[in-house]
Amino acid sequence: MHKPKTTTRMPALFIAHGNPMNAITANPYREAWLALGKSLPKPKAVLCVSAHWQTEGTAVCAASHPKTIHDFAGFPKELFAQQYPALGAADYAKIVCDLLPANTITSTLDWGLDHGAWTILQSLFPKADIPVLQLSLDVNLNFHQHFELAKQLASLREQGVMILGSGNIVHNLARLNMQGITPDWAINFDLYIKHALMAGDELALLNIANVGDAASLAVPTDEHFLPLLYIAAVKHTNDNMQFITESFDLGSLSMRSVIYQ
Repeated sequence: MHKPKTTTRMPALFIAHGNPMNAITANPYREAWLALGKSLPKPKAVLCVSAHWQTEGTAVCAASHPKTIHDFAGFPKELFAQQYPALGAADYAKIVCDLLPANTITSTLDWGLDHGAWTILQSLFPKADIPVLQLSLDVNLNFHQHFELAKQLASLREQGVMILGSGNIVHNLARLNMQGITPDWAINFDLYIKHALMAGDELALLNIANVGDAASLAVPTDEHFLPLLYIAAVKHTNDNMQFITESFDLGSLSMRSVIYQ
């Protein structure tokens, strides 16, 4: 299969999506996403790695018209009414499958765009005029295995594909604070990851257990942290790194977002 070429390396970015309501309310995060979208080059496709698609084995969605998935409950009807009618990218799904070893990934039509994807995309590309495909998180892989898998996708950036990770560095719903008071363990873990990213310290990202209790509180389950590893894995040595947002929401959700370009 002929692989599309481009002269521009597409950015790789990790966006902290946080509360789904960020997508439709006036808030500093959505403002930052809208501003970022206006500055981004136009990709041929977006490959999204979201915290909210976990599977047995890795999967890529090749649907021609991926559905908008409202995978949450207890929110206003306005949020459930949101639709993101982007086209899919079956040709790039095939390229993704070709980049990984045989029998390590499957192509499926049985998904779409979950809220980790569309709540961000509708601010970055509000016209929904960029084809989008999602890559799942294999629940059977550890951090190192996810990172090695993601490295094999780095060449997509040279082929016109923007790689978008969506999650949260600190994500503990059991410790939400409606007054917005952020505990020390959350601040400390977020700063640990900030410094690891600034130093390009892959081992620090992969061995967060070394941080102790702060890590177990910040990452009680790994799905919101894993998309960051995918973005760190596809960076190039001459990328410039920039933090897009760096604050906390509801006390225990880090909204730190980063772009490599």
